[in-house]
Amino acid sequence: MHVLLLKEPRDGDSGPDPYIKELASHGHKATLIPVLSFKFVSLNTLSDKLFQPEKHGGLIFTSPRAVEAVKMCLEAEERREEWKSSVKDKWNAKAIYVVGKATAALVRNLGLNPLGEDTGTAEVLSRVIIEREDTNIPPLFFPCGSIKREVLPTALRENGVPLETLTVYQTAEHPDLEKNLKNYFTEKSFFSPSGVKFCLEVVRRLSGEHLTQIKFAAIGPTTQDAMTAEGLSVSCAAEKPTAEHLAAAIAKALQ
Repeated sequence: MHVLLLKEPRDGDSGPDPYIKELASHGHKATLIPVLSFKFVSLNTLSDKLFQPEKHGGLIFTSPRAVEAVKMCLEAEERREEWKSSVKDKWNAKAIYVVGKATAALVRNLGLNPLGEDTGTAEVLSRVIIEREDTNIPPLFFPCGSIKREVLPTALRENGVPLETLTVYQTAEHPDLEKNLKNYFTEKSFFSPSGVKFCLEVVRRLSGEHLTQIKFAAIGPTTQDAMTAEGLSVSCAAEKPTAEHLAAAIAKALQ
């Protein structure tokens, strides 16, 4: 089975993407095409807030890009040394909440201790935060993207947990998305879109009358909801956004 992964490649150069590796272990030939491109913004404001941990009750990261923005703020040697010598320990005295193992790994690389990596979704993480936090804490700081879902902020607000958000990256369609899809496209493929709104129009145009022959797989429940809202029939969805859960979902769907 050919599997086309519409997602971002893993960060760094520490071997093959885990989704490609896991699907290969199940006998699938997987190809990864990036869907999104990112532009980082408000880094000066982000840096100021990172170096004033006393003003916040903790940190929330729901995407690798937000952690990457923090890393960019630490590129200057003097900032990096200050972070290592004192600032990161002040943050580690508070809660550092994350969604997903990939984000958690990047947070650890910053010297921070993540909580919630097994939650899998913002909905589940919000429940963890609400259970752990008081309403009288300083606001939790949430660096995020321009098209973040409002599930977590809404849940925290409705339960009285103070939150401060800052948009640190903007999301757009990857400039080579359509070209890469044209080069790859086949009649029967699994798609696991991270950017449904950016790739669906291209997929529909390229597949034409063969759209109903394609089996669509979602990388997690959030993506499944987005695909269903666009009228797609989703063959399977991973219980959590991990390579193992996606491979298991595809294997079950093919039985």
